[in-house]
Amino acid sequence: MKGRQIILDQINGREAAALMVDGQLDDLLVEGDAPRPGTIYRAVADRPVKGQGGMFLKTPDGNVFLRQVKGLAPGDVMLVQVTGYAEPGKAIPVTQKVLFKSRYVIVTPDAPGINVSRSIHEDDERDRILEVAHQVTREDGVGLILRSACEGADRDEIAEDIANMLDLAEQVLADAEGAAERLIDGDGPHLAAWRDWSEPAEVVTDAGCFDTHGVLDALEDAQGGRVSLDGGVSLFVEPTRALVAVDVNTGRDTSPAAGIKANFAAARALPRALRVRGLGGQVVLDLAPMPKKDRRGFESALRAAFKRDPIDTTLVGWTPLGHFELQRKKARQELREVLK
Repeated sequence: MKGRQIILDQINGREAAALMVDGQLDDLLVEGDAPRPGTIYRAVADRPVKGQGGMFLKTPDGNVFLRQVKGLAPGDVMLVQVTGYAEPGKAIPVTQKVLFKSRYVIVTPDAPGINVSRSIHEDDERDRILEVAHQVTREDGVGLILRSACEGADRDEIAEDIANMLDLAEQVLADAEGAAERLIDGDGPHLAAWRDWSEPAEVVTDAGCFDTHGVLDALEDAQGGRVSLDGGVSLFVEPTRALVAVDVNTGRDTSPAAGIKANFAAARALPRALRVRGLGGQVVLDLAPMPKKDRRGFESALRAAFKRDPIDTTLVGWTPLGHFELQRKKARQELREVLK
């Protein structure tokens, strides 16, 4: 089936949302056991971890971990926000840069000013959106990022969304003192899908729609780790305890350009392959053989592919053995954990 579909259902009793693009699973959000990304705590500093430059903090849901802390002492109270899912055996990652995110706006308490998404190009539309924001915003020092979903949206809907998020931010920021407490929960998969998958799409909510619309079949394929591409090229995506290993296979093509073609195809397919499997952390690519002179072109193709990906990914570079390394945020529930 061509086009975009947002499919809202459940997996093993967990709320879940799937994004299908032209019949392929493009993204997956599933309710986890840990606190959702976006959850905001009033946390209490517990003990520093000097070797890692961070600190464990106490919350009602257990310890969380804050990186790159300066000037904090045990007993200090602060607001923190969950940024993603923890690796097995590790504390939940948090940040002090709390954000309040909705479909049309992100409120940024630590970054004043009003900014419009760069994906909105028309000057008249940017001016219209800014006009709405200036009518609603307050002189309280917080900033706004007006998201791409604002393009073409109703003025009143944008204004209402901004006002609601400003009210929420004001309420939470005023509640920064006291014992450890969970102040707000992060959005569940259905609400996060409405918030972040804002491009036009058919929305399907019928009971059992994961089965009737091919999501379960796609998830079964993703469990195998193999991603088949055109021309017999394939990726094998295998999570281990330490890292995610990605092997690129040229298939039956033995031509001199086989490695180059396979690696460029892998670069285009890799973001989706990692996204639907919920994989992050350290990612190591074992590429097909290709001349060193083509490495720069491969990096450009990889950078372009991840530029369109919603999950923060850093291209680290080449190893002495010719592998390529990435560092990726763990922003999704891992598929193999969901389907246990």
